[in-house]
Amino acid sequence: MIVTTKAIVISSLRYAEADLIVSCFTEVDGMKSYMLRNILKSKKGKLRTSFFQPLSQLELIANHKNKGTLEYIKEAKIVYPYQTLHSDVLKSSLVMFCSEILKSTIKEEEPNPQLFQFLSYAFQWLDLHETYANFHILFLLKLSQYLGFYPDDSNVDYPYFNIQEGSFEKQFNDHFSEEGPEVEALKQFFNQDFSTFSEIKLQKQTRTATLNLLLNYYHYHSQGFKTPKSLAVLQQLFN
Repeated sequence: MIVTTKAIVISSLRYAEADLIVSCFTEVDGMKSYMLRNILKSKKGKLRTSFFQPLSQLELIANHKNKGTLEYIKEAKIVYPYQTLHSDVLKSSLVMFCSEILKSTIKEEEPNPQLFQFLSYAFQWLDLHETYANFHILFLLKLSQYLGFYPDDSNVDYPYFNIQEGSFEKQFNDHFSEEGPEVEALKQFFNQDFSTFSEIKLQKQTRTATLNLLLNYYHYHSQGFKTPKSLAVLQQLFN
């Protein structure tokens, strides 16, 4: 079936000498993977390699057979040209981190328009703003809501955060209970959005510990989750 859909590029992998396998999160059909034949050699085709950088926001005309096989893109165009996301070194590290997170957590070939709108807005926000040191922490927290395991913050004043239960607790229960500066930092991100979170000020060690806390939380709640390879680079640049 030929579809026209917005899409966010998640990853691309070189295949053979001139082909790319590109994974995209589409607005109409969720995650899709496409075979782009000879794109690395072609200079006159409708598809350009530059279109398929991680997190690029595109409009696709594609053939979706929906049989779990590689699909085919007929046409593509950029619908939101980023100004800084792929050229700024710090933002580029966040791009790689976020794309790895999404590749590890979004598996379904089914529409999730609320998640799509969240991602589209988040990356456009990052592109346009210059204060974003804690972006990845808020991004992970908000993403968990769309993935179905947002923490229960009804007892957010309690000192312990149970990463298995995803809730705050008054007393230490087992080895899943976490406490300390990273838990107190995490509490600050609840009820925040991208227009207000820049007011949160964290020391370098606390930011790293809070990020690791959220990644451990993802390990318990997202099947097959893998720690991003870009994490080390990200932490080095933001520290």
